[in-house]
Amino acid sequence: MSLDDAPQARRLRRPTWRDPRLGVGVLLVAGSVALGTWAVRDAAATTEVYAARQDLTPGDALDADAVMVTEVRLGAPGEHYLRVADGLPDGAVTIRTVAAGELVPAKAVGASDAVELRPVVVPLGLSVPADLGPGAVVDLWLTPPPVTGGLAVDEPAEPELLAADLVVAEVLEDASMFTGGTGVSVELLVPRLDLPDVLGALSSDGQLVAVPTFGGRLPAGSSPAEGGPAGAEEAER
Repeated sequence: MSLDDAPQARRLRRPTWRDPRLGVGVLLVAGSVALGTWAVRDAAATTEVYAARQDLTPGDALDADAVMVTEVRLGAPGEHYLRVADGLPDGAVTIRTVAAGELVPAKAVGASDAVELRPVVVPLGLSVPADLGPGAVVDLWLTPPPVTGGLAVDEPAEPELLAADLVVAEVLEDASMFTGGTGVSVELLVPRLDLPDVLGALSSDGQLVAVPTFGGRLPAGSSPAEGGPAGAEEAER
């Protein structure tokens, strides 16, 4: 084979800015950088929302003393919660129980006339559970007075359930020696339909007993009538 017949080596040309491959590469690099920047920024993005400073029960005023500001990364749309950017509604109250430290759901906020509960202070006649406090849920019972005077009774009167699933708004202690009973009263949030039975029992000779329900506390964002979660979305703190 002669030198003239030998295959000639191809010379590589240096790519120029007109080469489409160079443009595609630049776009891929720029896209990767932009995507990474967006992912980091999105992961660090937080929203200021209100959280309950203490246990809030239906009817509690929603003001600066009742809530605190917290920054969270919401895993759901922010409109599910009360955002600081929107401010506190004037004259608003909680219409559902919100536990201390929980984010305040937007559906748990309303006007005072939307609360179908009335506060009633009930003196307790028997021992008080140690964990009884605001936000606890109890059944209110009336125990009949003991039979006196040597009267024969075929069957003793049975305790009567006055109202179920009542939310405790406050526990009041009175150390006075003239108080009688346990010296402890509870402020219960009573539905209007149960008011006649509860108020009538206050003037009876029997003793009122608050018995915590199973679990002893209403889930956050729940209504006493519903007894279940209000459907608030979970948030990542």
